[in-house]
Amino acid sequence: MIKRFLSLTVVSILIIALLAACESNNGNNAAPENNKGTNTATDDNAGKETDQPATIYMFINQPEYTDAFNAFVEEYKKVKPNVTIQLEIMQADYPTILKSKIASGSIPDVFASTAGGEIKLYEEYTADLTNEPLAAAMDDAAKGNMSYNGKVYGIPIKGNLFNLIYNKKMFEDAGIAAAPKTTTELKDAIAKLEAKGITPFAYAYKEWWVQKHIFQHFLNAETDDTEKLVNEFIAGTTTFNDHPELFKFFDFIDLTIKHGMPKPLERDYSAGITDFATGKAAIMVGQGAWVEQGIMEIAPDMEIGVSGYPVSEDPADSMIITGADQALRINKDSKVLRETIDFFNWLYTSDYGKAWFSEVAQVIPPLKDVPYPDLQMPQAMKAIVESGEKTGQLAVAYSLDSFHQKFGEIMQAYIVGGPSTRDKAVTEIEKAWIQLGAPK
Repeated sequence: MIKRFLSLTVVSILIIALLAACESNNGNNAAPENNKGTNTATDDNAGKETDQPATIYMFINQPEYTDAFNAFVEEYKKVKPNVTIQLEIMQADYPTILKSKIASGSIPDVFASTAGGEIKLYEEYTADLTNEPLAAAMDDAAKGNMSYNGKVYGIPIKGNLFNLIYNKKMFEDAGIAAAPKTTTELKDAIAKLEAKGITPFAYAYKEWWVQKHIFQHFLNAETDDTEKLVNEFIAGTTTFNDHPELFKFFDFIDLTIKHGMPKPLERDYSAGITDFATGKAAIMVGQGAWVEQGIMEIAPDMEIGVSGYPVSEDPADSMIITGADQALRINKDSKVLRETIDFFNWLYTSDYGKAWFSEVAQVIPPLKDVPYPDLQMPQAMKAIVESGEKTGQLAVAYSLDSFHQKFGEIMQAYIVGGPSTRDKAVTEIEKAWIQLGAPK
């Protein structure tokens, strides 16, 4: 999920580094030198505000929101002139580099992870935020995604929407009356698009994380309890053969490659956005609400359609998926623990902070009683949710990123090898779930 990744401008301090650079300075990145005199988790002064200089080091991914992060850095400087927020933002290999930092003891004051299973994975390094005002401000769904054993350990970056994205005008021009809800309807839509000389699918299969976003739609079609099913795969007590509907995921990937843009493994996030926004393809897969701003920068007048994935012959299986899938974590042993918690309490409870989600970051707010941004996809999601239409569970939250990355790499190899390698891919996915799916 990369937006404007070629120009990451950070108001305070932005570091883009390779692994070697990330681990330099003998691990001192975890707490910059000028944090003398600030509060720690065990200070007698913990909970009291301090006006001494402090630097909060945030090591995070999601560079598509760099401009929005810049904005809250600048605004908070007006609120707390003594606090500097130092940002290091990266995307490629973020989970690997984060684990390296933690293993070396250079844990950032703030770091990012996915929600769900990774809340448990990093629990021992993370401050308990259960009784903080920011936790009370979260909506119930987001708080659930951020919790483990009844305690809140994560801070939701945003609510999210996972869905099939389509160009309404292209569909209309091709005579497609409504978004396809079944596999048969999808194949019919493909035929109509190609009859008009339109390539059906845009994608970013060079990115490993795209595959997990697609696959979770098939998990939701298979069961009403995706957490239970995922845990069974992690435990090794079930297989794909027990759930033959899951094989349709491979059929779907095959279909997108056959009727999609050329050289799928050379198309990264930026290429996928460009292919869709410039009208080279009518349907975008593997993405969600986060792509809209990038599309609008290229095609400001495009009408975007939102739909669930057509994963079977039952239209009820075609569901959008919602939830808070990304979390920020506060290092419980940070030398600037109080200052860091104070910052996030401000961001999640102040008038500026509440407006930041909808108006600055333009994301689905993970907070109670905060308006959705005035964008097509979040507004479509709001209408679907308010209509009472069934939505899918956030299945990606139930496995670790280490599994998802391996899953994406397996699927990239499958794309190269083609359908004849399906059995091999399934076997490797099942093994990866057992080995990497949950904290050991």
